Amino acid sequence: MEKGAISRDDILRTLHEYDELGGPVFLNRYGYGAARKYLILHDGKAYESKAVAGVAHKHRFGRPLGSDELSGGLGHAVDWLKREGFQIGASRSPKWTRDELILACDVVARNGWQGLSASDPRIAELSDLLQLLAAYPPELRAVEYRNRNGAAYKTLNIASVHPAYTGDPTNHGQLDREVLQAFLDRPAEMAQAAQLLRDGLRDGTLQPVRPDDEDADDDEVSAPEGRVLYRRHRTRERSKKLREKKIASVLKKGDPLACEACDFDFAQVYGERGKGYIEVHHVVPLHEAGESTTKLTDLAVICSNCHRMIHRSAPWPTPAQLRVLVLVQEQAGAAETSLPRQRSGVEHSDETI
Repeated sequence: MEKGAISRDDILRTLHEYDELGGPVFLNRYGYGAARKYLILHDGKAYESKAVAGVAHKHRFGRPLGSDELSGGLGHAVDWLKREGFQIGASRSPKWTRDELILACDVVARNGWQGLSASDPRIAELSDLLQLLAAYPPELRAVEYRNRNGAAYKTLNIASVHPAYTGDPTNHGQLDREVLQAFLDRPAEMAQAAQLLRDGLRDGTLQPVRPDDEDADDDEVSAPEGRVLYRRHRTRERSKKLREKKIASVLKKGDPLACEACDFDFAQVYGERGKGYIEVHHVVPLHEAGESTTKLTDLAVICSNCHRMIHRSAPWPTPAQLRVLVLVQEQAGAAETSLPRQRSGVEHSDETI
């Protein structure tokens, strides 16, 4: 049986049956459960997307698909429904991203580490900013996505993570704790990151980075200012003109085009293929530098490995600080190799017994 060849009419007939039977009876009759991720939205009502797509098959092929015969997510049932022009929504809002938590945590910090109520004007502002940030595409957002009630509840969750909190436990995650700890360890830096996010979202200079963007990887989650500002930071580093100018300035001084942290020289290792190649790192993170114009003195030439190590987690070390780590590690390795090997068991002389 061909899967996916359902028409809009098949879907509408299924929605009509759903309305006549009622949701629980419809789902029980065809062996489907409540939607865990996606809903089909039609005429002001919400329906389980997987169940609708599966049952719609009976109008085309004579029998419905079982719940184990299709996936209810993107690339399967959801895509079939979207292809026929139906709107898809999420059954529940997705997890908060680092950028969203930075905005929320800053509100809590400025309120003396106390949660706020949904009626507070600062919560209304936070909710509006979260809508502008749009960290997730529409099909992943529930109807109540980052509304005032949700934003206020998150501030209560964040407040409950603070070391001084003495109330009952609330529902919070690991990322909540990480972001709050960053505010406690580096308050000025994180407050500046939050301010840059607010300013950039309001004036439209910052665009959201979706969790599934090709340009976003796991390491970026640990960036001190989150994905959105991190992408702006990386855009500076990837500027072809800036990179060329920085490399030219190094060569003009007669310095080798080698990593400032570990001395790696691409030309020495790869010959002609590596000649003239090096990565460029923006030494001052965006959350500290703001939207200032980049100067060549703000840039450092660095190898790919060291570049990755700098961006691996917050706080970011400078190339000079990373160089110290490299030298310490080299010295530790040299000391280890210079130690005499210990032998186990009874030692024998070289004389023949």
